[in-house]
Amino acid sequence: MKSYVVGVGMTRFEKPETRDWQYWDMAREAGTAALADAGIPYESVEQAAVGYCFQASTAGQRAVYELGLTGLPVYNLNNNCATGSTALMTARQFVEGGIADCVLALGFEKMSRGSLGGGAGGAGDLGASPVARHYGIMAAAHGFEASPPTAQIFGNAAREHMERYGTTEAQLAAVAAKNHLHSSRNPRAQFRDVYTVDEVLAAKTVHRPLTRLQCSPTSDGAAAALVVSERFVAAHGLEGRAVEIAAQAMTTDTGESFASGSCIDAVGRPMSREAARKVYEASGLGIEDVDVVELHDCFSVNELLTYEALGMCEEGASGKLVESGATTYGGRWVVNPSGGLISKGHPLGATGLAQAAELVWQLRGEAADRQVAGARVGLAHNIGLGGAAVVTLLRRS
Repeated sequence: MKSYVVGVGMTRFEKPETRDWQYWDMAREAGTAALADAGIPYESVEQAAVGYCFQASTAGQRAVYELGLTGLPVYNLNNNCATGSTALMTARQFVEGGIADCVLALGFEKMSRGSLGGGAGGAGDLGASPVARHYGIMAAAHGFEASPPTAQIFGNAAREHMERYGTTEAQLAAVAAKNHLHSSRNPRAQFRDVYTVDEVLAAKTVHRPLTRLQCSPTSDGAAAALVVSERFVAAHGLEGRAVEIAAQAMTTDTGESFASGSCIDAVGRPMSREAARKVYEASGLGIEDVDVVELHDCFSVNELLTYEALGMCEEGASGKLVESGATTYGGRWVVNPSGGLISKGHPLGATGLAQAAELVWQLRGEAADRQVAGARVGLAHNIGLGGAAVVTLLRRS
């Protein structure tokens, strides 16, 4: 059974404490926008999959009660930074499994200012953390410094990539410069300033070689998508709004994530590679068929690692790929036209659904100044330490 996204919505992503709102206000704004986009009432929604990391249990109910009190089942989900795409995947599985014809996927986060600690739950005692094994790999190879743990493990992955493949600091900074430029066209982005590669390099160092402008910020915000069956599309005349979920896969860590002792593997390149392989196999499409990509650039180095995992270039060649202009307008793909996590923002529970929203707008030709000309196939990549990687292929027929 096929599944389709027929409505999407999201708030502007904001610096925490900038706006006087609660997570249910964000959820109402994003959910209402998704319903209006599809042109269907909330009473048509049969199930809700709701993702967040920092709110209390059953916050999903508190959020969707802002849309209506219909008694529908609400499933609360937490999968670290991959939470939003996990909500989308849950909704898709309900539809494709014949459990429901119309499911709301909703993600939100109200965060605190400052850097994240060792994971969605904060640094605390890293020995007791769900990501203790990942940080153990890092500590064994690189020690443990005073900088934020997430920046450390990705920063150390960057050091390894530079040492192994000759990747340069300027190539890492080119990722951030590209995504900041893209976000200048996105009215929903947290940051809209444009920076040169030199300005990115000159920013405050968070964990060498990563500067502040190469790191995703903490953010408040919400995003939503309505996932429906083929018969729902036909019954409600939604063919003009529908974007097919051509394939989707989630993978978690395997022995390969830890066997090498490398931070590159511990932060998820093997997971991402396997999720992409499954999606290509299931859809019959390959990266050569993709026009536009929204990927998880939590730090600039992760965009480079993801190029390799998705098959956009050979292992170790991602620095040269971004430097060549192949991943921006006029290149082979446009990657993170929204500005990505680095510049659009990263409210953990909302990120994966915001990626889906951007791709739906792109594939419908509704992305305004960000529009990728002729986009018909989009790929979303969302990853969380701990770990989970979700890859989704969206297609507009």
